[in-house]
Amino acid sequence: MRPSKLSLVSVILSVLLFSQCVLSQLQVGFYKDTCRLVEFIVKEEVVKAIIKDRGLAAALMRMHFHDCFVRGCDASILLDSTPSSIAEKDSFANNPSLRGYEVIDNAKARLEVVCKGVVSCADIVAFAARDSIEMAGGLGYDVPAGRRDGRTSLASEIIGNLPPPTFNVDQLTQMFANKGFTQEEMVTLSGGHTLGRSHCSSFSDRLYNFSGTLKQDASLDPTYAAKLKQQCPQGSTDPNVVVPMTSTPSIADAGYYIDILANRGLFTSDHTLLTSPATANQVAENAKNPIQWKAKFAAAMVKMGQLDVLTGSEGEIRANCRVIKS
Repeated sequence: MRPSKLSLVSVILSVLLFSQCVLSQLQVGFYKDTCRLVEFIVKEEVVKAIIKDRGLAAALMRMHFHDCFVRGCDASILLDSTPSSIAEKDSFANNPSLRGYEVIDNAKARLEVVCKGVVSCADIVAFAARDSIEMAGGLGYDVPAGRRDGRTSLASEIIGNLPPPTFNVDQLTQMFANKGFTQEEMVTLSGGHTLGRSHCSSFSDRLYNFSGTLKQDASLDPTYAAKLKQQCPQGSTDPNVVVPMTSTPSIADAGYYIDILANRGLFTSDHTLLTSPATANQVAENAKNPIQWKAKFAAAMVKMGQLDVLTGSEGEIRANCRVIKS
């Protein structure tokens, strides 16, 4: 019998995930002897939250991305600012756009009751991202765990670690390469981390003053641009006004790539993927093969979840994800 596309994808995904985990310090089933209910509890909180607010699926995926790209996957994104230091969550890149902290708080509170001092906040973020992807229609995957929590969070470290929406393809490629990702993995991850909604200030330059010309970016689809201008009038500073980043903002699908091909990429960093033959081909391939993209995205998320992790006796296990231990 000839194998189906889905079974082939499952095999490919399993191989990719295994290859990513072989040399890792993290382990699938890390809590099997110390907190067997951890993934069940985290998933229950994620499902409960997303049923109330579908947009939280994208938010929790993005939280994992923003955490891992700054200082590694150490839950530094969760730490509150102190009188002497502004934390990552209060940087221009995360406030007020990043949300979902209460989902992590709720999961952590429950875990501290049944497995006190065992499960790290960094692992909860990783589990929650995976569960969010599943809830949004993406492929599930095993999450290697064993991360420890960091003790430092600095808003000043956002620059140079998180790609801004104004980056061109060369700048994006270099930043992702600095984190150990190939250009294809960069394009793959972009399709998942642009789910959700964005504030007008993140892309208004494309509508009203592209590259200092006081004109609209000519590469934008005119109908799409007109709709954005209705939603985001020039000079608007209302923090409550947000627009979808893709045509399917709550679904983990290939809609992002279809939008780019139609010149409906919201950010400069989206449209720029068409300016390089290599990335343009990858955009077209992902648009044409959505199930293949989902498999590649799951594998890339596993790889991202291992960025600069703290393990063993490094870092700590916070009791409250918002503050370090005293």
